[in-house]
Amino acid sequence: MSASRRSGTTDEIGPDEPERDGPEGSDGSDGSDLLAALLDGMDAALCAFDADGVVTHWNREAERILGWSAEEAVGRQGFAGWAVRSADAEEVEGRLLSAMHAPGRQVHEFALLTKDGGRVLVRTQSAAVRGPDGKPAGVYCAFSEVHTQIDLERSIALSEALFEDASWGVVLVDVDLRPAVVNAHAARAFGVGRTSVLGRPLGDLLAQGVEELESALTHVLAEGAPPAPAEVWVSVRTPEGDKRRCWRCGFVRLASPLAEEPVPLGVGWLFEDVTEAKQSEQEASLLRFRTNQLHRAARAAAECEDPLEAATVHLDFALAGFADHALIDRVAGGAVADGEETGPVRLVRVVATPSGAPGPSPVTGQAGLPVRYAEGHPALQCVDRIGAVRASVGAVPAAQAREWALARQWPGDAVHALCAVLRSRGRTLGVVTFLRGAGRSQFERGDAVYAEDVAVRIACALDLGEAVGRE
Repeated sequence: MSASRRSGTTDEIGPDEPERDGPEGSDGSDGSDLLAALLDGMDAALCAFDADGVVTHWNREAERILGWSAEEAVGRQGFAGWAVRSADAEEVEGRLLSAMHAPGRQVHEFALLTKDGGRVLVRTQSAAVRGPDGKPAGVYCAFSEVHTQIDLERSIALSEALFEDASWGVVLVDVDLRPAVVNAHAARAFGVGRTSVLGRPLGDLLAQGVEELESALTHVLAEGAPPAPAEVWVSVRTPEGDKRRCWRCGFVRLASPLAEEPVPLGVGWLFEDVTEAKQSEQEASLLRFRTNQLHRAARAAAECEDPLEAATVHLDFALAGFADHALIDRVAGGAVADGEETGPVRLVRVVATPSGAPGPSPVTGQAGLPVRYAEGHPALQCVDRIGAVRASVGAVPAAQAREWALARQWPGDAVHALCAVLRSRGRTLGVVTFLRGAGRSQFERGDAVYAEDVAVRIACALDLGEAVGRE
């Protein structure tokens, strides 16, 4: 038996190649060993027939699927009686050999027999082999098990669907942590075109959240996919400015299926924008907490004999999770009724949260001296407007922020303020001021609503104290 026959090949198909100098010619090889090695290294099963239907090539993958070795297959006339049932042999061979006289490739599915008598449904692709004169000299046939082919097609279809029609963002990130492929949804989330995202560092696309995302991607490359999705807050750079978003992210590590050991190709990153849901969840949680605080404060204040002490109880309960400092200023000379002409309003500080160790807010201002509020002070604006007023120092150096706070008679670490008017029975009793430090965000409209709720309760306590004092 020749060397080509032992390796599962013959020289019956294709033109004769002239002898050439080089590594192959040095030992008399005509290239059949190289051809056999190439065929045996293929992932697909391959066989070939000459013009008379005799098997001329049979590689290792074909042996793995059907169990017939190259020595047993090469030289047989067709598949009849060994690789195909005799009843089906004529039809199967006719469909395969018809490729010699048809343009392009033909795809068929049929059942082949294994050496141990089993049956395997395969999908074949066959095409003609041309001789030196251009006439058909045989047929080659590549085949694989149908379920394997279907799995491959499903994988390809899934990949194409994810990058075209998915309703969530899909990004393939390379080992350098740069987007290599993105789908349309992800490109819209980044606010740029699909091609504009590719190859750019995540820091060019996101103003905040980059470190957290890159840490997650690095972890996945090293350790594999996390057991559950992660929620990441990011700020996306857009022409209109940075937009704060919450993305629920899933990660999978991608490895090459062709390497003997897993070689990381990057990370598959899937994300969904859940900003609205998270904001609604946070708002609902915050509302529940504040409602519970108001309820607890009301019950605690009901046990206070002194109305002013009840007012401080409401103030202390309101501070939890809301502000760092709080002040209560009363109108000097008594409450001011609507429409009453009293001249410039002066305020006397009666309650202030302790600036040192935490504890209950002490009562101050027994001397009745007005606070040195300059014209245009937020507390005076609050009395004048009979509504809440918000103020912030803005982005300035720490020393300048401290001067801003001290000039308004507030603690030096205050950078955000919210003043709510104290009203009871159609009269203005004073102002409650909530202050936040640099570690907190500025007050928003929802915070003003909560401050007004607290102010109503404090005002009722102060008004009760005033009525008791008159008696």
